[in-house]
Amino acid sequence: MTPVLPDPLNASLAALWVYLDASPLTWLMLTLAAFIFGGLVSERFCHHPAANPVAISVVLLVSVLFATGTPYARYFEGAQFIHFALGPATVALGLPLYQQRHVLRRHALPLAAGLLVGSFAAAGSAVLIGWMLGASAETLLSLIPKSVTTPIAMGVSEHVGGLPSLTVVLVILTGILGAMLANPIHAALGIHHPVARGFSMGVTAHGIGTARAFQEREIMGAFAGLAIGLNGALTAMAVPWLVHHFHR
Repeated sequence: MTPVLPDPLNASLAALWVYLDASPLTWLMLTLAAFIFGGLVSERFCHHPAANPVAISVVLLVSVLFATGTPYARYFEGAQFIHFALGPATVALGLPLYQQRHVLRRHALPLAAGLLVGSFAAAGSAVLIGWMLGASAETLLSLIPKSVTTPIAMGVSEHVGGLPSLTVVLVILTGILGAMLANPIHAALGIHHPVARGFSMGVTAHGIGTARAFQEREIMGAFAGLAIGLNGALTAMAVPWLVHHFHR
């Protein structure tokens, strides 16, 4: 049988991909390109909640990883530069909040109450639904910090006996769904105050919800950023204690 020679174009493309795949910067550039494309699509549809740039970029990157058979560990070698930038970006959210400090003083008590109710409702409802559906103990523990920003959520999940990798997926899904559904839910409930809208998006949908809040109004983004920090701190302190107390 005569062997089938590979197509020269396909062979050249395969060789090019092998070369690009060896460089971590390739995945960094692909990640940035996917997000820029998602942002363009979002602008094309006037920032409609369904056209979320994070969701679009996630779908594109997962498709590329699946099509090329690239493991996540290799992808993260390049994406870790973006992961490192999350810390300074989160700290930078304090600037717009400082500019709204007079509003913060007026609404401090309602925000504190909203933080307590929202934080425990987000964690408790997830655990309750998972328990009703027959989820395992590890899955339930992984669900608890789903509404907290990723670094804190991973640490809390690992500390209480959950699966950090599963928690990351749940955190991303929660953020995307929260950013997409926040406006319809606010409209249905008659919530129009920008402080309440922004703070609720930060408590339930962490960074992705905060990005969506900034697209609407700066004051919403400022209080969403406040909610990220407060909800993360409350979850990091309260959840391990509650889980330990429950086990005892």
